[in-house]
Amino acid sequence: MTDAEKALLRKLKADAARDLADGREAWRAEYLDVWDTDARIWEYVSGVIDHPDDHNLYEILAVRRFFDHLGRYHWNATKASRFIALYEALKFSGVNGRTTYTLTPIQTFFFSNIYGMTLDDGRRLYRDVYLFVPRKFAKTTSVAAMAVNDLLFGDSNAQAYVGANSYRQAKICFDEIRAILRGLDPGERHLKINREQVSFRDGLRSSTATCLSGNAKTGDGLNASLVIMDEFAQARDSASRNGADLKNVLTSSMGARREPLTVVITTASDVIDGPFAHELAGVKSVLRGEMQNDYVFAMLFEPDVDDSEDDPHTWHKVQPHIGVTVQHDFYEREWAKAQLSTENMMVFRTKLLNIFAVNERTAWIGAELASECSRPMVIESTVGRPESMCAIDLSESNDFSAVTFGIYSAKTKHFQFHTSYFFPEGALAGHPNEAMYRIWVEQGHLILTPGPVIDYRTIVDYILKANKYLLILSIGYDPWKAQEVVNMLSAAGAKKVLVPVRQTYGYFTAPVQSFEHGLKTGHITINDNPINAYCFGNAILDEDRLENCKPVKRGINQKIDGVITMLMCMRLFIDYER
Repeated sequence: MTDAEKALLRKLKADAARDLADGREAWRAEYLDVWDTDARIWEYVSGVIDHPDDHNLYEILAVRRFFDHLGRYHWNATKASRFIALYEALKFSGVNGRTTYTLTPIQTFFFSNIYGMTLDDGRRLYRDVYLFVPRKFAKTTSVAAMAVNDLLFGDSNAQAYVGANSYRQAKICFDEIRAILRGLDPGERHLKINREQVSFRDGLRSSTATCLSGNAKTGDGLNASLVIMDEFAQARDSASRNGADLKNVLTSSMGARREPLTVVITTASDVIDGPFAHELAGVKSVLRGEMQNDYVFAMLFEPDVDDSEDDPHTWHKVQPHIGVTVQHDFYEREWAKAQLSTENMMVFRTKLLNIFAVNERTAWIGAELASECSRPMVIESTVGRPESMCAIDLSESNDFSAVTFGIYSAKTKHFQFHTSYFFPEGALAGHPNEAMYRIWVEQGHLILTPGPVIDYRTIVDYILKANKYLLILSIGYDPWKAQEVVNMLSAAGAKKVLVPVRQTYGYFTAPVQSFEHGLKTGHITINDNPINAYCFGNAILDEDRLENCKPVKRGINQKIDGVITMLMCMRLFIDYER
């Protein structure tokens, strides 16, 4: 994450905390019916308002959004109280056997929002719920109560589904549901409780609760009323047969329901560009106010940008149940264990700090080294029209494109790489990275092109202009998405120097190795555009089964275009024959 990104998040948190502090007493007086629903709601909310340093950005934004929704929707204290009463009457598994539990203030806030916030017609407001917390929060067993509630008190033909990527994970939550219901109906006089489904024997209700995993066969006839997806961050590809595919099948069956509810409960993982990472980016945009979706409710627990991994204050911030469901010294012991290996450290980061992370061995150059190797460079100031390679990476529609020129000096054995970035002006408003991109535009680091999508003519003209100062030997392009630019450059006389650069792992392995070596030995410098450091900070190395390697991005809204074009230039140098 760049300094500009961090500064934006710091400001967002400070502004939200100030808004909450300013409205505290007025809201306390105005929403007495909410606080009368359960005193623990105000206990949690006031704790966030009074001690913002103890809570992360997205937790504070969730509370600010809570007050916004109270002002625009309705609060049904009866529905909220009814679920809380049910939860605290049920017996859950525990270290000393099955027992009842009292909801913590944060759990009370979570569940009362889901069931208490309603539309004008009395239906629940929230249709998609996200609980993103570290391990040992008791999230899996807690949401079992939601399935029990749907089975017993939802639609008479309710269909509650518990899904996950693996059968084992799905069974953890579903076995808790079965155990709760056996406690309510020990002789199974009313309920038929099987390994993977619970239904009614007496015919008074036709509702069911069913356990499914990512590789389950799901046919027609689904009519889901509640979908619980457990550990969804492990899902890798929405197009494959896994938890993501299952979630799509289940949620697409909910059209006939008046109050459908999808609940995603998960901890971070090493799947940094999977379906949940994409959804999480969207949910964060909603909480930040960049995207409007009042049907989403989310509680996200993760460190803030300046939080240290070894600080107990950070541990309490990301895991609010330390001392409740987690022993006080658990994090301290796990941190000591994390020092023993990179594998242990990755587990600590993903499962206990709730950070999407990859094994450090796959991290690559990084933003810091890229910044250290940056030097001022102006193409128009080059002397003698030096030989150069050029590479272009084009966005498909509404994100930035990159153009890199690589210059090699045979005399000094030194490479210089100059990269420029382009973005369509009409796509800036509402973009997930809008604030950061606007700063780059103001500073002259990001070039805006006219229209809502990238203007290829601007890029072609930029390359042709650079050719007056550089002797371009080859122009590399991705053969899958550059045909229009190729045609334009060919018409301008560049047909003989256009070279397709395949985007395969095998094609990138040699450039990756050469570029890294050159950067670390001082034989490569890059121009001092901060977007370069941003791109390198987002890039990690991924390997295929033949151990070929290629940079991939850490997350859905992060960009590595400049990294790719520099490596494409290096590939052109490797392949060039005089």
